[in-house]
Amino acid sequence: MSIISLSHVSKKYPGDVTALTDVSMEIAEGELVYLAGPSGAGKSTLLKLVAGIERPSGGLLLVSGQDMRKLNRATLPYLRRKLGLILQQHRLLQDRNVLQNVMLPLVVSGASAKEAMQRAGVALDRVGLGGKAALLPQALSGGEQQRASIARAIVHKPRIILADEPTANLDRASGKLVIDMLQAFNTAGVTCIISTHDERLLQNADRVVQLERGRVIGMHDAQSEVGA
Repeated sequence: MSIISLSHVSKKYPGDVTALTDVSMEIAEGELVYLAGPSGAGKSTLLKLVAGIERPSGGLLLVSGQDMRKLNRATLPYLRRKLGLILQQHRLLQDRNVLQNVMLPLVVSGASAKEAMQRAGVALDRVGLGGKAALLPQALSGGEQQRASIARAIVHKPRIILADEPTANLDRASGKLVIDMLQAFNTAGVTCIISTHDERLLQNADRVVQLERGRVIGMHDAQSEVGA
């Protein structure tokens, strides 16, 4: 069953700048999909459309049955509760400790302080940062900050995780930890869509979607690619 469906989706920006052209694909619930391609291929734009950060210029995009062209301020928060978004830039609030940063999505959605604190603590334990909850983000390494952003993304138990180049600014060891965590969430049933230009990461995907200049130029099972 598809949890994300794109049919002839395009995205244009002012000045007649085309970021995506005629993109069609189905992503099944529980699938692990990598978006591969060079910088400027359209990977980040595609993730922004799925997250509801931007709207398609054309075509049909459904996320959990929701037509993303028809989102409004009333429906967007409900959709966002199904999504966990991980960006290259962690965007952790520097004036709040790690626990408070991870609590934030729950507090915004109306959870009590007690429930938010408890669930944030569990999320931090899952990413190996339980002992650093009271620290400010600047006291963490780059890899630890990315793990904290993962905890924030999964604290509300999303059905879908969207990760935009999550290892781009990390050393190899830290990057492997981050990917291992995302794969663990996928094994638990969470749909994961991860953009990357690092081909070393692709071997563990269910599927790789290759983008170039805003178009899908290939779509294949990652394991068959490794064995080719």
